[in-house]
Amino acid sequence: MKTIITNATIITVNDQDEVLTNAAIAFEGDTITYVGPTPEDLSGYDEVVDGRNKYVLPGLVNTHGHVAMSLLRGYADDVPLQEWLENHMWPKEAQFTPEHVKWGTNISMIEMIRTGTTTFVDMYDHMDEVAKATVEAGMRARLCRGVIGFCSDEERKAKLDEATRFAREWNGEAGGRITTMMSPHAPYTCTPDYITQILEKAVELDLPMHIHMSETAWEVAQNEKDYGVRPVAHLENLGVFNRPTLVAHAVHLTDEEIDILAKYDVKVSHNIVSNLKLASGVARVPQMLAKGVTVSLGTDSSASNNNLNLFEELKLVAILHKGVNFDPLAVPATEALRMATRYGADALFQADKFGSLEVGKQADIIMMDTMQAHLHPAHDPVSHIVYAANGRDVSDSIVAGKFIMRKGELLTVDEEKAIFEVNRMFGQLT
Repeated sequence: MKTIITNATIITVNDQDEVLTNAAIAFEGDTITYVGPTPEDLSGYDEVVDGRNKYVLPGLVNTHGHVAMSLLRGYADDVPLQEWLENHMWPKEAQFTPEHVKWGTNISMIEMIRTGTTTFVDMYDHMDEVAKATVEAGMRARLCRGVIGFCSDEERKAKLDEATRFAREWNGEAGGRITTMMSPHAPYTCTPDYITQILEKAVELDLPMHIHMSETAWEVAQNEKDYGVRPVAHLENLGVFNRPTLVAHAVHLTDEEIDILAKYDVKVSHNIVSNLKLASGVARVPQMLAKGVTVSLGTDSSASNNNLNLFEELKLVAILHKGVNFDPLAVPATEALRMATRYGADALFQADKFGSLEVGKQADIIMMDTMQAHLHPAHDPVSHIVYAANGRDVSDSIVAGKFIMRKGELLTVDEEKAIFEVNRMFGQLT
């Protein structure tokens, strides 16, 4: 199937950050085959899609989350992080069955598809359900069974075995749309020995590591109390950064720690909305970017966000860092858009596969309806996408060359049923 989208404004997010007007993008199967001026002769294409009055750009990449936690959206808001986790989230999550995770995942994927996310990272339990739902929805994901070590030796072994089995079985599935990682939850929830065991499995399977790190000042102080060093040095000493590593949050970092992350090419998922809502702080993103650290965007869960609309992160990352650094150039719109696309793919160690609109890459594409008052006059498409647009402006979503939403209609998931089921699932919790 050869498809071409014509007459569009194409924001490539390539190395030149090209914005092409009256342009076209073509793909055959799952691969982009052409980006450039709209050809006069379209007879060689099986399908011609009119992109007039559309922005066409790479699908957004959400590099950290727990999608099944949508079941807890709006539950126990406005509570300090450790109290929120230990007294509210973890007791409810302990009751989750595979069916809870299935429907929590479905409702989250609907939200992500509708708001322009085509690829997401998930760290959770009952991950087979997340993977199966991802296959059915047609999205792209990098998945890992998050492992918390607050349990007996026998339970820790069972969790590690399950995480390893999941990572091995699902890596490369769905035509490569699903890849996996190994994931100790955090340095304060896993002993050094347990992190080392998980790391050994990552080496054995040749997979990256994903871990929460330095989210709160409390966590950093606790790490110093328990191990004599801050989390960055702790993970470096354990050899974690010798593997390709994606860390979530990285809010509380010193200059020396930023240098360490840059040295090992550690990727960072910046969860700006969640960090603000939980009062964790503001990560030093401009400083990390200046040192060459890859910083991407993540929503975290919709229990701490409270949505998965990555356009909110996109605008906030561009404006908040200007304010806190008293610098209007701290995170320009072009850099913010890279964080949501190219840098996201890089954070997943797949920058060669997606994240920009270039020949040879996967056809992961979203289209946005520009015929709306808040996107006019049409001065600068990148500025409008970052500062003026909303995820609900997305009209079409394509992953690996297949439409999963077209003209606002979801093609792979049943929204009405998912809404019914998540309310039924939450009603089962005590």
